[in-house]
Formats: sequence, C-alpha cells, structure tokens
Amino acid sequence: MSNELAVNAYFDGKVKSIALENAEGVSTVGVMQIGEYEFGTSQREYMTVVSGSLKVKLPGESEWQAFGKNQTFIVEANQSFAVQVAEVTAYHCRYE
Repeated sequence: MSNELAVNAYFDGKVKSIALENAEGVSTVGVMQIGEYEFGTSQREYMTVVSGSLKVKLPGESEWQAFGKNQTFIVEANQSFAVQVAEVTAYHCRYE
C-alpha cells in the first residue's frame, strides 16, 4: 500500500483529482469545473457525486442521466462515458 498522494489534472486543469490507496482499495477524489468531458476507464469505476451534480451519458445509452449528491453510477472497464457539469462538482471514484 502506498502512502503517496498523486495529484492529476485533466482537460487543461478543469478537472483535478487526488489518488489514494488504503485498506478499501484505490480511489480518487476530485473536482470538475463547469464544462463537458469524456472519460475512458481501464477498470470498473464507481463514481459518487459528493457535492453538486452531473449529467452522465453512460456507455451504450442514448439518454443523459442526472446524478446528484450521494448518488453513484458504475462504468465497466474499457468503456468511455461523457459528463456535463453545470456547476462546480466534487466526486469520489472507487476502482475495482
């Protein structure tokens, strides 16, 4: 288990996260500025909105779904998903 905190920035710094590893596994906690982003996965991801809200287009779906505080969505490994952020939003992402 690593005690190092890795800070990541994406989309010209509009999305930032800090990665951590503990007894629960590997996670990131981060913040997204207003905008629209597309992410790819290498592992299954459980993404929970901590503060704010996201509109998400999950893989294989044609409709956007809204997720608010304390709501979680799951994206399988090797998929991509799009998010629309209308207000600055914080999230927690757990990887399996």
